[in-house]
Amino acid sequence: MKLSIIMPVYNERETLREILGQVRAVELPDVEKEILLVDDGSTDGSGEILAQEKAAGDARVFFHEKNQGKGAADRTAIEQASGDLILIQDADLEYDPRDYPTLIRPIVEGRVTVVYGSRFLGPRKAMNFWHMVGNKLLTLTTNILFNAILSDMETCYKCFKADVIKDIPLHSRRFEFEPEITAKVLKRGHRIFEVPISYYGREYHEGKKISWRDAPIAFWTLIKYRFVD
Repeated sequence: MKLSIIMPVYNERETLREILGQVRAVELPDVEKEILLVDDGSTDGSGEILAQEKAAGDARVFFHEKNQGKGAADRTAIEQASGDLILIQDADLEYDPRDYPTLIRPIVEGRVTVVYGSRFLGPRKAMNFWHMVGNKLLTLTTNILFNAILSDMETCYKCFKADVIKDIPLHSRRFEFEPEITAKVLKRGHRIFEVPISYYGREYHEGKKISWRDAPIAFWTLIKYRFVD
């Protein structure tokens, strides 16, 4: 079995090499790893680091000439992924790749097709209060619209059987990718299995990019895809 780990990168020079080291260090017996990196028009030197990674041949690397957004980078990687499973990994250090075995096990065992890692079920560094409130409201909206019981819709750690996510038409370019993929997965009858993960949230001065401005778009995305595909 092959796991495609997709990583969108935008101005993450300070953490990029470390997170790649952590991803490579994870041992997954009987599972082959494929790393796909997408530079989304970085201006801080991340692109140069990824060019070195591409030359080394240890990862598949793709480049967007201009910044298009996290969702657009995710979509590029999903289209190119060749694994049986696809897992999304951010290029910062908020999420711990040592959680991979927990994330993929329910799918490998044939129990489910989609697994989300919940930051609210596992140990975590306290996140910004208003960030937490926004997350909870978006997750509640998701549960109401799609008859679900999720605790963390906005989590980065999403793992899918490849044929599930590749069969879904995706359009989002920015952070509304999270509600779009969740809405469409649930709408197609896939029940999302949640597992606890560790979370080390960073502050905005440390490079965190999502903000309150993304929340109204996320709410609209959930409502829109409840009624259209």
